[in-house]
Amino acid sequence: MIPIRDDNPTPYFPLVTILLILINVALHIYQISLGAGAEAFLYRFGAIPWELTRGLEWPGLPSGFQTPSGPWVTPMTSMFLHGSIPHLIGNMLYLWIFGDNVESLMGHGRFIFFYLVCGLFATAAQIFSHPDAVIPMVGASGAVSGVLGAYLIRFPRARVHVLFIWFLFIRIIPVRAFFVLGFWFLFQVFNGLLSSGHGPGVAWFAHVGGFLSGMILVFLFERKDRVLRLRRASW
Repeated sequence: MIPIRDDNPTPYFPLVTILLILINVALHIYQISLGAGAEAFLYRFGAIPWELTRGLEWPGLPSGFQTPSGPWVTPMTSMFLHGSIPHLIGNMLYLWIFGDNVESLMGHGRFIFFYLVCGLFATAAQIFSHPDAVIPMVGASGAVSGVLGAYLIRFPRARVHVLFIWFLFIRIIPVRAFFVLGFWFLFQVFNGLLSSGHGPGVAWFAHVGGFLSGMILVFLFERKDRVLRLRRASW
């Protein structure tokens, strides 16, 4: 199931959501422009669990791949980088569909702080699950997962239109958000339990950690005066 859009209009302009998408796209264009230097760029600014658990640079890094400011800045910088165009498109699609409602729930300032904190919790979850991994973690998916967790808590009955593909059966169907996001979360947990986490691939537990942190932190960051009004509009 691939979400296409939701039936959950909001009266507020999603300024931060749009800015986050533009920043991620701009950085990926810059990354592509580096050509052969793109891999070194990802190693310099991606979050490497081995380094963050030890506070040291991984000795296996080639020359030019080291982070200029040390590894501690990378949990923040890594969430604005992506390994490929499909990786970027997938994350930005989810952010576009679900981010506007969560931003409306919190307001612009609270939302950007919420987004970044969820991204940090997501990175911490992946590091905890695979502390010796030396492949850099990159991508907005941990932070976006936090947005999904918040959406599930506050808009569980909103209708989400998903592209459903089963062999020759292809349809766009409306499904309640609690089913779409609940299925998505279980899929992340299942794959995370099967993953070794040491080779290149998806940081499944970053998704799990981001999602759970979003479910909890939404109560801290939401604006109470907007909760009831926005939830009523989504039913």
